[in-house]
Amino acid sequence: MQEKMEMILDELVEGQKKKLMAVASQIVPKITMDDLLQPNDYPELETNGVFRYEEGLLAGIESARMALRQFSDGE
Repeated sequence: MQEKMEMILDELVEGQKKKLMAVASQIVPKITMDDLLQPNDYPELETNGVFRYEEGLLAGIESARMALRQFSDGE
């Protein structure tokens, strides 16, 4: 069950990264995935509510994935 949960979370992370990239590309057309690691370099992303929402969802999913891995490492 642990592996299946990790696989699902991995898929959610990848899907959310694609969605975040799609949103960012509408705002900054030539943005790259590397640019998304430092979105504060782009004021138009910093101030965009939709981008920030999608970024927050990604952070939440990644946090859940890390918590699951930490929990499984402790057993």
